[in-house]
This record gives sequence, structure tokens and C-alpha cells, in this order.
Amino acid sequence: MRGSSCELLLDPQAELRKRRLLELARPKKQRPARRTCRQRVWFYATSLFAMTAVSAGSSLLFLVPLYVDPAISTLAADFTPQPVTCVTARRDDRRGINNCTWSSCREGCTSDMYSCTHIFVSYHAHNLTLDSPSSSDFTEEAVLLVNIKGCGYPPEVRCADFNALYGEEGARFPCYYSRQNRTIVMTSYDRDKQVEVIINYFAIPFVVTLVTSVVLCVMHCDCRNTAPPRSFRRHA
Repeated sequence: MRGSSCELLLDPQAELRKRRLLELARPKKQRPARRTCRQRVWFYATSLFAMTAVSAGSSLLFLVPLYVDPAISTLAADFTPQPVTCVTARRDDRRGINNCTWSSCREGCTSDMYSCTHIFVSYHAHNLTLDSPSSSDFTEEAVLLVNIKGCGYPPEVRCADFNALYGEEGARFPCYYSRQNRTIVMTSYDRDKQVEVIINYFAIPFVVTLVTSVVLCVMHCDCRNTAPPRSFRRHA
């Protein structure tokens, strides 16, 4: 009886010891160390530069084909800086994808064309007044384009107004011809505007992407060209 009573008294004490040992063996949850002010500034600066680099780099994917490429093509065509007088010779309205390989004006530059308008004009390489009655002076014949690509997006390009204004046979208006390809004529041309487009839509985003990428590299990469420490071994 005494042995059994002692065992009953020792069992609760043994269980209590086991619980205490298990509690001591459990890993204690460590509180995360608080960031210092310098670490916070470093984190937010990295996030800002990374977002800026990604945004500027991604914008180039859209700005280059929509704005930069037409501006470069316009400058490469070398349009005359002074306008000459154009006279609409004829207008052809065509339908069918095989008949519409190009158009004088087109709203949208990616979809297939199933209807198009071809406007042909005559002009003289020298400047003539709009009131000149003689039509024999207009010797050059060319196609009229709303811009170098012949397409665009509203509100800058409205083909209904363009075709109504310049598509009427005999209409006279100032125009600019390309000195590289004299069969291309546009109704408006501003060289400074094309240069401004290239600077704003290509040069600035490219420089921002380059600078922020270099800053991130300097912040997180060890750019110092230091040689590894030499290890000296004793020879027996």
C-alpha cells in the first residue's frame, strides 16, 4: 500500500517536470529586429529607383513604334523646309485588302485595311502662289500622305476631314515634298517638332532608365576592384 501511494504522489511531480522540460526545449519566438532609419531610407530608395527604371524602360516599348520611329523616318525623308503649292490631281477610293497596300490617311496603324483612299497631287519644286492660275507649272506628281506613315490616331488624325479637304480634284494647298523621295508629299512639316518628339519620347526615358540602373548597381553591387587576400602557408 505504501509503495502504491508513493507512486501516485510521484506521478504528478514527474508529469510537471516533463512539462517544464518541454517548455524549456521549445524554441522561443524571437521578435524581428526593428529597422534603423538608414535601412528604411535604403529600402525606399531602392524601391523608388527600381520602379522608375522599370516604368521608363517599359514606356520605350510603346513610345518607340508610335512616336519615335515616325519622327526618325520623317527626318530621314528630308522634307523641304519651305512649303510649295500642291494641286489635287485625282482621288481613288478603293476596297479590298489586295487593293489597299497604302492609304493617304488611315485611322489606326495596326489593323488590316479593307478600304482606303489614294490622293495624287501635282506640285512644282519651286514655291508658287496659291492664286497662280496656270496649271502647266505643276510638273511633279506625288502621293499625298497625312504623315510619313500615312496613319495615325484621333484627335491628331481625322481621315474624314483630311479626305474632304484635300481629296477634291483641283484643290490647292501648301505642301512639303521629300527631297529623298520626291513622290511623297505631306500637308504639314515641322523639323523642330520632330526633334522634340525624339528627345521627349526616347532620349529622356532612355537616360532615366540608364541612370537609375547604374544607381541600383552602385547601391547593391560591390564595384570596387579589390584583390582577394593572399593566404600564406608555412612549408615544413
